[in-house]
Amino acid sequence: MSKKLVLVGAGGHAISVLDCVDRTIYTDIVITDRPESIGKKVLDRVVTHTDDQLPELFNQGYTDAFVSVGSILDTDLRRELTEKLRKIGFTLPNIIASSAVVSPFASLSEGIFIAKGVIVNAEAIVHEGVILNSGCIVEHQCEVGAFCHVSVGAVLCGEVRLGNGVHVGANSVIKQQISVGSHTVIGMGSVVTHDLSANVIAYGNPCKEVRSL
Repeated sequence: MSKKLVLVGAGGHAISVLDCVDRTIYTDIVITDRPESIGKKVLDRVVTHTDDQLPELFNQGYTDAFVSVGSILDTDLRRELTEKLRKIGFTLPNIIASSAVVSPFASLSEGIFIAKGVIVNAEAIVHEGVILNSGCIVEHQCEVGAFCHVSVGAVLCGEVRLGNGVHVGANSVIKQQISVGSHTVIGMGSVVTHDLSANVIAYGNPCKEVRSL
């Protein structure tokens, strides 16, 4: 049975999300954004509504909604939009690319984006609102906190723990059993061999904490 979907946000991340939506499930897709974005084209869709019209869309039968706003340093907007959608009554599905490999023994929350070529292995736990971007690997028994963004090609080795809102830069590698505190940003290409504190920017090989956020 086909369903209706609202994507909230029309920036660059929305392109990746829309490209991975299963069109056999969602045959009716609407994109919302700020008023100045009305008429903007995202792949084969045009922004037709503002975020203020989300209750109206819900009443029209668009029961599923997904936050298609990306984030690097600040996850507040994505969190706020998620709570707004919940209060209206929307269901928050996971958008998973057909080429992603997700173990049936992994645990997924809701509102998660899993892009092309991603691997999520057994007993991994992925909390709400997470972005797992193209080609990243989340190995066995990792835990990825709410609203984290694991960027393109990054690797979380076994039993890594990410707090909430962590950003892992492209092509970074985090050694097994490492913990990263909430809201920390790891620069691209970093090699993380030691635990990292919360609320810091860290980068390098080996990765070092550079400054507080």
